[in-house]
Amino acid sequence: MDGQRIASRSTRLDRGGLRAMVDRVAAQYGRLDIVVHNAGGCPWSSIEELDETKLEDTLALNLSASIWLAQAAIPHMRAVRFGRILVTSSVSARVAMGGGAHYSAAKAGVNAFIRGAAFELARDGITVNGVEAGFIEKPGRGTMSAAENRAKLERFIPMGHMGSADDIACAMLYLASSEAKYVTGQTIVVDGGSTLPETGFAVERQWGV
Repeated sequence: MDGQRIASRSTRLDRGGLRAMVDRVAAQYGRLDIVVHNAGGCPWSSIEELDETKLEDTLALNLSASIWLAQAAIPHMRAVRFGRILVTSSVSARVAMGGGAHYSAAKAGVNAFIRGAAFELARDGITVNGVEAGFIEKPGRGTMSAAENRAKLERFIPMGHMGSADDIACAMLYLASSEAKYVTGQTIVVDGGSTLPETGFAVERQWGV
């Protein structure tokens, strides 16, 4: 499913629906310890061609939903003075690609929200952190996972290949664990080193690819 189709569903997920889902899970298990916002997508568009629907859907799916999900979880976590709020962000919050300025803006907002929420909730036993994902393989899905595009991308990733969903999950597991009890307001970049080179030329010069 491409980013545009994913994003188009976000408008149907309102605050009430999110809160009801969180309340239902907390009631079923007696408490709520960990919440992960792992929805995301980008309907590609140049700035000139960007319309209100694409912008609103991108912000709703990537940014607004993470805020409403955290808001719904906070009362349950405060009740036991423990919680882990985690959000999947993206390296797009710090680097750019044509056609994704609105997505970058949404993910930069996610990173800012993580910091602000972490500060507010620090005395409640609740940490707020995120993972900035780089290029992660999505077999059979997405523009970047198409064979031709993937081959071009992997030339410029220092580790030489796209990441897997497990790479993101393992970072999330750390942030959700007791080992990360003193970590809050942070994002871990998981990108195979793709944001390290100054330019693609630096990769070509280093490895001759």
